Amino acid sequence: MRAAIDTGGTFTDCVYLDGGELRVLKIFSTPADPALAVLDALARIRPKEAIDVRHGTTLGTNAMLERRGASVAFVATAGFEDTIAIGRQTRSSLYDWFAPAPACLVPRELRIGVAERVSSEGEILSRPTDVELELVADEVRASGAQSVAISLLFSFNRPETERRVEAALAGLGLPVSVSHRILPEFREYERACTTVVNAYLAPRMQEYLLQLEQRVAAEHQGGRVDVMQSSGGIVSARVAAQEPVRTVLSGPAGGVIGASRVAGWAGFDRIIGLDMGGTSTDVFLCDASRGGVRRTRESAVAGVPVSVPMLEIHTAGAGGGSIARFDQGGMLRVGPESAGADPGPICFGRGTTATVTDANLVLGRLDPTSFLGGNVPLHRERTEKLMREQKGVFPSIEEFAVGIVRVVETEMDKAIRVISVEQGYDPRDFTLVAFGGGGPLHACSLARALHIPTVLIPAMPGALSALGILLADVVRDHARTVMLSSDAIHDLEQPFDELEEKAGAEFAAEGLTGVPEFSLDLCYSGQGYELSVPWNPQQPAKSIEEFHRSHQQRYGFCDPEKPVQIVNLRLRMTASSDPYAPVRCDLVPGDGGAACYAERSIFFDDGFLPSRFYHREQLSPGDAIDGPAMITEYTSATILPPGSRASVDGFANLVIAVGEGA
Repeated sequence: MRAAIDTGGTFTDCVYLDGGELRVLKIFSTPADPALAVLDALARIRPKEAIDVRHGTTLGTNAMLERRGASVAFVATAGFEDTIAIGRQTRSSLYDWFAPAPACLVPRELRIGVAERVSSEGEILSRPTDVELELVADEVRASGAQSVAISLLFSFNRPETERRVEAALAGLGLPVSVSHRILPEFREYERACTTVVNAYLAPRMQEYLLQLEQRVAAEHQGGRVDVMQSSGGIVSARVAAQEPVRTVLSGPAGGVIGASRVAGWAGFDRIIGLDMGGTSTDVFLCDASRGGVRRTRESAVAGVPVSVPMLEIHTAGAGGGSIARFDQGGMLRVGPESAGADPGPICFGRGTTATVTDANLVLGRLDPTSFLGGNVPLHRERTEKLMREQKGVFPSIEEFAVGIVRVVETEMDKAIRVISVEQGYDPRDFTLVAFGGGGPLHACSLARALHIPTVLIPAMPGALSALGILLADVVRDHARTVMLSSDAIHDLEQPFDELEEKAGAEFAAEGLTGVPEFSLDLCYSGQGYELSVPWNPQQPAKSIEEFHRSHQQRYGFCDPEKPVQIVNLRLRMTASSDPYAPVRCDLVPGDGGAACYAERSIFFDDGFLPSRFYHREQLSPGDAIDGPAMITEYTSATILPPGSRASVDGFANLVIAVGEGA
């Protein structure tokens, strides 16, 4: 049996197949030891039975955000030890003279130089002696570092010296991250930072993943653990433990895969995804006609560049647990601080500060009797009492709650504009796919603000990230910097064959057979950054045409007469997971009357309005419901404002025509 488990800030979601049917289990996370919630979920669904686990984890992300990684010794070419602290000239606050310098993960005393030099053409100009390497090892040993990152100048072109340094440090018994394996590409600063992040996360992630794998094997008859990567592919726990930098957006990547698969089944090929969890909201854009989900290698995690392949996800500190507060000027702020799972929102019974979830409860947008199937009681009286004490300048707790919701929705609106309008896409041409525990609560309001006509709420929206992890393919990414003119576009078979041979050997070691996908990073001669386009060995020149088109889309202009440079070769090797296709049911027109169980008041723009409440699991394909209404379910709840209409499609998704309001 295969199960997917996504560990979030508040809840741990488990999705598994039982007799061909998808099942969901949702339990509270255990932040002190995330493995406890994972093992608890497995024990509930298949006690003592063999099981293969696919895991999405926020452990690496949280370690970066909280700066709770390992003490890292950074070994660099002598004279370049401070590269990771100096960074680039670009600054987030260019005109703020008092902006603090970004904190470096490696303090100055742990940056160690090696007397070596390789030219940009790959010629070794200077080699360290064995004695010098022994001195480097002694310095690392004396530093007390818990992990080591090695990133030498131009080692992506000639890695021999990095291998010698790694061998000299082998006797220290420390995890060693080497740049020519982590990121064999040019750009010294990004390569060094990515290698440092890997070393920063390695001890904690190795301990967690390897121990989890041992415990799963012991308690579930030799079951194994695989891990979701930020790129949207699965790797073994062993590989993830060696390269944890590839898992920093593990959970959100599962949501991207899940949303794109569900939308594809439903017939929507252009989507904007909105994943609102307990701590944050992740947004992304997928255009199936233009290559599907977009990927990037220009990300930053907690202010540190991370240049491994990732799905292009933008995160806002706006989740259900985001804390409301007033700043020194008396302005209402929401997030990025979150109440998380412990103590959680006020309404969960332990928290004491107002959150987005508390605001939704006060406004009638949560049903206290059906939250998580009725397994988690919501304390409305306690919530109202504490929010009344914290409402500040607001005359009532209802207006306080409205302010919280409007602030958090503004943050989500801005996040969607970043991945759509600012990238040359019109949100009106897309369908908004809302999921996570909180996404369906705010989806229609956001769609109206952005003039998006249709909202899709998948079945099991609160566990869609875990579903994506369950359905994801096994993937490994490989790259090589080449720096060639576009004239070489027809002569790339040999270097691509070398990458394919390496990737194929890795897959064969795990008993897998992969299918390669080729791409190129191209730029106009003299440009500093590239765009990635597909490469077809039968039609290589098509890559140049696609580059011009992509440049026009991204930047508003292109110049087909200007020379193009081939910067990087990329290969993505994929082994498809077992196929799964849901059964599509016939539509029988209905009004969902049998699913209606109550009529209560919900706050909308014009105040509280009488609204119908429906159990989603009792709705049938073909049912249609008009707002104002709430549709409750085990993992989430959907708000239908006046003037909107929700229809149940053949896959049990809610397809909402948003309208312009009453």
